[in-house]
Amino acid sequence: MGLLDTILAAISGKSDSADANPLGAALNSLLAQNGGIQGLMNKFSQGGLGEVFSSWVGMGENQSISPDQVSKLLGSEQLQGLASSLGVDPSQASGFLADYLPKIVDKLTPAGQVDPDADTSQSLAALLPSLLSSFGGGDKGQA
Repeated sequence: MGLLDTILAAISGKSDSADANPLGAALNSLLAQNGGIQGLMNKFSQGGLGEVFSSWVGMGENQSISPDQVSKLLGSEQLQGLASSLGVDPSQASGFLADYLPKIVDKLTPAGQVDPDADTSQSLAALLPSLLSSFGGGDKGQA
C-alpha cells in the first residue's frame, strides 16, 4: 500500500500543526489554491458537482466522488502538486482525495454550512489524527 505507507510514515508523530507534515501542508495548499472551502464549493458547482459537495457540507449522508471526477475538477497541475508533496503519483493522489475529501469537508463544516471566516488550517490540524486513525482501522466508516 504505497500511498498509505507514504502518508503514515510522513506524518507519524507530527500532528500538532497541519503545516508540520506533508499531508496537512498538501491539504492546506489545496484549500488555499481553491479559495478555501467556499472556493472549492464554487469549483464543484461550476463543474456540475455542486450537489455532491453540498452533501459533504450538509448534515446528511456524503455522496461519493470518483478519482476521475476529482482529476477533472482540480486539473492536472493541482493534482501533480499534491502528488509531488506526498511522494505519490497523481492517480494515487486523486484516489486519496476521492476517498477522503468528502470526510474532510464534512468535518470542516460541522454546522452543516460553509463558514467563510473559519480557520481551516487549525481545523485541519485537529482533523488529521482522526483521519489517520481511519487509515489504520481499515474501515473508512470508523474513526
